[in-house]
Amino acid sequence: MLVILIKEQLIAPQGVCKSCVLADKSGQPRWYDGKLGCGQAVSKITEKQPDWHECIMGFRIANIE
Repeated sequence: MLVILIKEQLIAPQGVCKSCVLADKSGQPRWYDGKLGCGQAVSKITEKQPDWHECIMGFRIANIE
C-alpha cells in the first residue's frame, strides 16, 4: 500500500496525487517495480525502514506492506 508522509501523518496518495500533473490516469503516483517514476529515492537511516521516495512536489511516499 502506498502512503504519503506529511508531518507525522500517513495519508493515502489519492487525496494528494489526483491533482498532480505527473500522476497516472487514476490519480495515483507513477509507481513501477518498487520505484517512484515521478520522484527519486531517499536514503534509509536503518534497514528496517521501508523504501522512501520523494516526489517532485516534495511529498515523501513509501510502499508499506
